[in-house]
Amino acid sequence: MQYDVSSVDQYLSALPEDRRQVINKLRQVIKGNLPDTYEEKLQYQMIAYVVPRRFLPNGYHCNPEDNLSFITIGSQKNHVAIYHNGIYMFESVRNWFLQEYPKHLKTKPDIGKSCIRFKNIKTIPYDLIAELCQQIRQEEFIATYQQTTKT
Repeated sequence: MQYDVSSVDQYLSALPEDRRQVINKLRQVIKGNLPDTYEEKLQYQMIAYVVPRRFLPNGYHCNPEDNLSFITIGSQKNHVAIYHNGIYMFESVRNWFLQEYPKHLKTKPDIGKSCIRFKNIKTIPYDLIAELCQQIRQEEFIATYQQTTKT
């Protein structure tokens, strides 16, 4: 869902209470399992954990005004989404996630190229998300991004 907001705090305030709780829990899990060298910011009207300019001065190649996002979380109309660029860029991480998912949930994963959708917000596997955050080192993410794009 699109909200007319310009900060993470405004985004959170715009959410319904049940979604705010879920997004805040995801924020805690992500921040607790990513290196503190990622920055949290509002990007594309969602909460993103991005590579700071000091590590990638040219930003995201599709829109150089934006930082390269590693993980983005958002409350959509019918689900909560986690956009994880690592599962898009690293087949081994995607395969790991798909192998681990059934150990946490009985439902089939609802997953796109980089998007993981959770329609039932009561069954989000926070421990699996925590593990997913730790699968790729920031240096490895940046290096792979630079190798696969013209930056």
